[in-house]
Amino acid sequence: MKCIKRSNSIIILVPYPAQGHVTPMLKLASAFLSHGFKPVLVTPDHIHNQIVPKVEQNDKILCMPIPDGLDNDAPRDFFAIEKAMENTMPGHLESLVNQLDHQDGEQVVCIVADLLASWAIDVANRCGVASAGFWPAMLATYRLITAIPDMVRTGLISDTGFPKQLGGICLPNQPMLSSEDLPWLIGTPASRKARFKFWKRTLDRSKTLPWLLVNSFPNEYCTNGEQQLDHHQLVKMNTQAQQPLVFPIGPLSKHTTIKNPSFWEEDTSCLTWLDKQNPNSVTYISFGSWVSPIGEAKVRSLALALEALGKPFLWVLGSSWLGGLPNGYLERVSRQGKVVSWAPQMQVLQHKAVGFYLTHCGWNSTMEAIQCQKPLLCYPVAGDQFVNCAYIVKVWRIGVKLIGFGQKDVEEGLKKVVEDAEMSNRLRKLNERTMGDEANLRVMANLSAFIDDQLKILTLGFSSNGVHDYDL
Repeated sequence: MKCIKRSNSIIILVPYPAQGHVTPMLKLASAFLSHGFKPVLVTPDHIHNQIVPKVEQNDKILCMPIPDGLDNDAPRDFFAIEKAMENTMPGHLESLVNQLDHQDGEQVVCIVADLLASWAIDVANRCGVASAGFWPAMLATYRLITAIPDMVRTGLISDTGFPKQLGGICLPNQPMLSSEDLPWLIGTPASRKARFKFWKRTLDRSKTLPWLLVNSFPNEYCTNGEQQLDHHQLVKMNTQAQQPLVFPIGPLSKHTTIKNPSFWEEDTSCLTWLDKQNPNSVTYISFGSWVSPIGEAKVRSLALALEALGKPFLWVLGSSWLGGLPNGYLERVSRQGKVVSWAPQMQVLQHKAVGFYLTHCGWNSTMEAIQCQKPLLCYPVAGDQFVNCAYIVKVWRIGVKLIGFGQKDVEEGLKKVVEDAEMSNRLRKLNERTMGDEANLRVMANLSAFIDDQLKILTLGFSSNGVHDYDL
């Protein structure tokens, strides 16, 4: 029987190399640190160089780079990153594991792999190290991926991921989705087919995992006041379904001290501008960091709509998209609004002047809006954002979906939010249910349950193919 000391135990964390994935993984690393482990965050060189200066040294999270083989001047789109993850990064991670393992009496006890970086699961198996999955989004989107075989079998989609019929898709305990809202349906037919192949490979690899940590709260589909499943019920359900044991551990923001390290320079002048605005008067607009916002035509349409409404706005718009703005636009709206390339989002959402948040419905942004209790105007662009939007609008009812960016579309969306007198009450209750004291205790209990189960396996033995050597 092994004796495992947490102080000598290294947990390697491998996020998908994008802002929205690195941020929650850093928070998870901070949580492991508070439990006595030594977390090591592994990212490609270019991300390492961006985040290390912004991760405070007293966080004691070791950040280590590995090459991805990509030209620094070349665009890092989805498929370039996928190629790097499959062909270049595995060998470097394996070398790093061997380097860290048994160095100075320390031992690599687990690799926590973002499921979108599922290549790291294979590395863990080759190195004989326990592996756990991390899903940085809501559990419902993971369930959608695990439903792929059933969707193919029942004829909802083809074996290459294309919808066989137009209309709605309704999975158990999930709101209705359009058949065009599936996460891999992005871009050209060839792109969609390749993305679907990526998700199937991710699903196949995730089936070997003993555990899955999810950056979300239990019972996402529950409305306020409904009973929530505890960890033991979730374990029983997932054991019966022969899936990884699921541990909802989100949001982690109240259990970590680490600041969100932005890949880009934040324009804090927007905070001074907000100080001069009336309470709850400003519409904050941001379409996230990864997917290209909305296209130049829609940038122009939204710009004209905001100008015509005459209400104050703060818009995060990258420099490469400024070309979509009408000529002379920034000068014309200088008294009404402010456009910045990047903003300190949590500080913005916490500001009393911000009354509404027009968002792409990325999961991190959604959770931050709930934390700051800001109603949402939803315009999902790609991936899991359509699922998140369905929950925001249909289940939690803390926002409305925009059908376009014309003046009438934006005006009607704002009107619906303002006229829904109960929306602020629902936001408050959802905030308490997901981030209150009881929710915080549940998060920590789930994280402790994962750690206890992991240590039990490490003590009693672990087989390199990811199978428990003992009966649960």
